Parts: sequence; structure tokens; C-alpha cells
Amino acid sequence: MMLMMARSLVFVALFYLISTITGLAMTPLLLAPRRWMIVAMAVWSRVVIVLLRWICGIQVEFRGLEHLPKGRALVAAKHQCMFDTMAPLSIFPDAAYVMKRELLRIPFYGWWCRKAGMVEIDRQGGANALRRLVRDSRARLEEPRQLVIFPEGTRTAPGVKTPYQPGVAGLYRDLGIPCALLATNSGAHWPPHGFIRRPGRIVYEFLEPIPAGLHRAAFMRELETRLEAASSRLLAE
Repeated sequence: MMLMMARSLVFVALFYLISTITGLAMTPLLLAPRRWMIVAMAVWSRVVIVLLRWICGIQVEFRGLEHLPKGRALVAAKHQCMFDTMAPLSIFPDAAYVMKRELLRIPFYGWWCRKAGMVEIDRQGGANALRRLVRDSRARLEEPRQLVIFPEGTRTAPGVKTPYQPGVAGLYRDLGIPCALLATNSGAHWPPHGFIRRPGRIVYEFLEPIPAGLHRAAFMRELETRLEAASSRLLAE
């Protein structure tokens, strides 16, 4: 346990040091084409993945890549820890995350995300926020991008049930496209809170997409059932 704590502390220190240096180095990209920022963020994600393996003994594996969307797509992803916002950047061709407004106010990180064309959501904004979410998402998908949303709306520890929020259903209905699913067991190794990083294998698994056109209730039931079942299966491995 002491060794795991020591390795976790080293990782956290290096993570924030490298992220700060990377943030400073990427600042000129705020004046460059958006695509450059997407590439830079993918490189940053891969560096973090390497650090996890070298320092904490955590392997990161992506499964179901035959279902990885490469063009215009909606992706609903399980959210167990902060790493879920980073790791998929390494493999998505051009992801646009739906992000809490508060995150976009963080110096450097928020600047990167705005430049990369992430989508802001005000969780307290009610119906107006949902309309803005749909409008901004449509604008992002004018390019062949992957719109990634975390249906739970917040990080949820493994085994804890959190209601799925209505934003994903609104996007599914109004965008009229299939919804790809991304399950994970990340919280077993990178908890939602705290600094401990537990050795093992973090798996991100793309599932067969839900086809377009389902009614709201049927879609939400299918989404939650499949995403929770797949994530539970990964946790049990």
C-alpha cells in the first residue's frame, strides 16, 4: 500500500508538472488552426497514458475499435474519473466533448478546450441550456466530428448508480444519428476523487451503436442498460 501511495504521488506530481509545461508550450496554438490543437491534445493524452504505465503500473486498452466512429457521430460514454476526458483523445479523430461551463474557465485547459471546439453546457440552465447544447452541437457536427457526452453528467464511482441526464436524449432526437457507446472500468484504477492510482488495466470498450430513430424512453433504457452492463462486466474482469 505504501508503495502504491508513493507511486501515485509521483505520478500526480509529474502529471501536473507536465500538463503545466504542455499548457505553456501549447499557448501559441491558440492562434493556429483548430486542428493543430486537436493533435496537440492527443499527444498530451498519449504522454499521460505512458506515465500511467511506467509509474503506476496501469495499462490502458481500447477494445471494440471496429465500432470507433471516424466521422460525424454522437458518442455516449461512461464517466468514472477525470481520465475519461483524456484517454479517448488519443484515438478519436476529431472529438468535441460536451463539457461543464466551469471547466472551460480553467486557465490553459479551458483555453485549449475552447480552441479545440468543445461544447459548453450550463447544468443549471434548464430548457434554454438544452436548446443551446443542441444548437452548438449541430454547429460542431457540420464538420465530420465525434460529439462525446457523458450521460451521467458527473463522475460516478464504480458500483454507484447515478440517473442519466436528459441532454443525451435531446441530442439523439434532434441530431437524428446513431449513438455510439463507450464503456469503461477506469474508476477501479483512477478513482473519481483522491490521488491513489491502483495498478491494473483500464479498458475503454466501444459497443455497437444504438440506431437512430428510437423513441426517447426506449433510447434511454437501451443506453443505460447496455452501458451499465458492459462497464460492470469490465469491472468484474
